[in-house]
Amino acid sequence: MAVEFDVVIIGAGLSGINAAQRVQMQLPGLTYTILEARGAIGGTWDLFKYPGIRSDSDLYTFGFPWRPWESTKAIADGPSIKQYLIESAAEYGIDKHIQYRHKLLAADWSSKTQTWSLAIDTDGEKKYLKAKFMIYGSGYYDYDEPLQTTIPNIDTFKGATIHPQFWPQDLDYASKKIVIIGSGATAVTLLPVLAETAASVTMLQRSPTYILSQPATDSGSWIRRLFPSWIAHALVRWKYMWGMWLYFQFCRAFPIKAKEQIAAATTKELPSRIKQDPNFNPSYNPWEQRLCVCPDGDFFKALRKGNAHVVTDTIETVTETGICTLRGETLDTDIIVTATGLKMRFAGGVKITLNGTHVDIKGKYLWKGVLMQDIPNTAFLLGYTNASWTLGAEASMQLFCRIVRYMAPRGLGDVTPRVEDESKLRPMSMMNLKSTYILAAKGVLPKCGDLRPWRARASYFKDFWDAKFGRFEGLEFLRDRGQFAE
Repeated sequence: MAVEFDVVIIGAGLSGINAAQRVQMQLPGLTYTILEARGAIGGTWDLFKYPGIRSDSDLYTFGFPWRPWESTKAIADGPSIKQYLIESAAEYGIDKHIQYRHKLLAADWSSKTQTWSLAIDTDGEKKYLKAKFMIYGSGYYDYDEPLQTTIPNIDTFKGATIHPQFWPQDLDYASKKIVIIGSGATAVTLLPVLAETAASVTMLQRSPTYILSQPATDSGSWIRRLFPSWIAHALVRWKYMWGMWLYFQFCRAFPIKAKEQIAAATTKELPSRIKQDPNFNPSYNPWEQRLCVCPDGDFFKALRKGNAHVVTDTIETVTETGICTLRGETLDTDIIVTATGLKMRFAGGVKITLNGTHVDIKGKYLWKGVLMQDIPNTAFLLGYTNASWTLGAEASMQLFCRIVRYMAPRGLGDVTPRVEDESKLRPMSMMNLKSTYILAAKGVLPKCGDLRPWRARASYFKDFWDAKFGRFEGLEFLRDRGQFAE
């Protein structure tokens, strides 16, 4: 007989650990467990181990509101973030609820029993659980396979070809020539670290990205001196939240001015041998794709050092010993790093069925960015493209917990978002960016609409307010046919 929980959380990363704490504190009468496909806490921060792996958001907003990030280091490395997650889970006893190497394969909803039946793989063996509510904290990246891209004749290369998602821990790149293909956050993170010991590192990009220097440590030490720690943590967190939001609004309202400011700042950081245009002059406006951050300008410091380079061109072909570009430049290299993006896979690729009938997720609308059209008792925790991921996951959990608290005393057994008339909704992307990996995910992700409550989320402040006080329009509640845990 399958073990039953009130709440099953998928994933023991940032979203999953935060979800567990909110369930413990706001829904104390409910039983829960966390299913983690890997063998450790951390999610993204356990998977990615490439040199220099770090956050591109400040940890005061990327960290948990219930366990503040206490270090003055605002931009943190991957191992520090993972340790923070481990300590946070242990402090609140969340680690005792995690079932490792439990990969969810399928979830089937029964309208008769108002429960989810879950099929789980545990190191090759099948296991079954039941759940009243599901929370997917597994994000939207494919942990098993990176984004595939066409690189002409890459198979002819005799050196090492590495994707950052599966970086070999024994790779010796000291005194080697390296070409990084790509210009996103991963490439910007890798270049300065590799350049410390490599003979040369070249970032080969087809199109440039906006890169901003940001202090690695927080400048608000005076706040910590003047106020008690709990007030200081809150003030620093709000400072970063408002700072991010205001800068995003500025870029969207005055894109030409923002572009000029970024260009001027970039030019000051570059050595004379590398030109701002075309190497750092994107064809799009700021925040049409996510901006990259380099702590204390480490990316530009590496360029000024002399053994790091940027080439803006298209690959014509890969040879046995390097890369030839369309404009005739030859880049000799020992190692090629394909930092070409991440493949998207919603909810970990779980097969979701309703009474045995398959649900096509990509055809469904997201309700307030949290619940999904026609899928009962299920929350999907997603972050923001223009702010820290954890802020979005937190707003989602506040809304989920409020809905469950509304249901229990009223004897309600399931909640399902319903679209009354889809002809009145104009389908829109759930993510307001034009990044390559997002465009490549067309037909994989669910959609949003142009009307409430189906619009895409864009602001933590608005979403948090809505989570606490917003109406439940678009939700269908049904009576509980069984026993709801008190």
